[in-house]
Amino acid sequence: MDGQIVMKAPLFSALDDATAERLRASMTPRRLARGEVVFREGEPGDSLYVILAGKVKLARTSGDGRENLLSVLGPGEMFGELSLFDPGPRLTTAYVVSDTEFISLGNDALRVFLADHPEVAMQMLAGLAHRLRRTNEGLSDLVFTDVPGRVAKALLDLSDRFGRRTDLGMLVAHDLTQEELAQLVGASRETVNKALADFAHRGWITLGAKSVTLLDLHRLRRRAR
Repeated sequence: MDGQIVMKAPLFSALDDATAERLRASMTPRRLARGEVVFREGEPGDSLYVILAGKVKLARTSGDGRENLLSVLGPGEMFGELSLFDPGPRLTTAYVVSDTEFISLGNDALRVFLADHPEVAMQMLAGLAHRLRRTNEGLSDLVFTDVPGRVAKALLDLSDRFGRRTDLGMLVAHDLTQEELAQLVGASRETVNKALADFAHRGWITLGAKSVTLLDLHRLRRRAR
């Protein structure tokens, strides 16, 4: 278990090393493969999860079966914690995007822990506020930003969290299908593919299998405004 990754999560970032280690030891490790489901929308929310390796996507499904991809989370990020502060059924389905390792803690045990460490609750609320801010920005982008701008912004966001610098540029192994990337942007697959092809033609990116290399971050940032 990578201690540095774990300590990035709001659940641990306010703790000293000894306390964090005790909390980690009380959590349950799990491994799931791509396509497996951590929990489904509508199920009772009884645990939170911290990702150690891999990626998880959070999605909602409409009444006619269409899926809306809300976010993609990676190592050091936490999900499922909303049920602690607002008990009720899960609002999203959590799918594993790539082979993933994570640790989980039941809400009953977490409440006992937070009673002794209230500073952790503040860190968790700060994490929720950050996610809400990103959601609000995404809603504003749907109204005020065209699809190519949203694609550029999504690529930059994925790069910030999953990018790895190479000799060619910033390699982003996002592990998303074309349909999942389109859902993340909130547009049709055809429109998103057209924007990606245009970026590649301009020399801003090169496309790979479930990955993209960002070659010109400056122009992508300008296009994302």
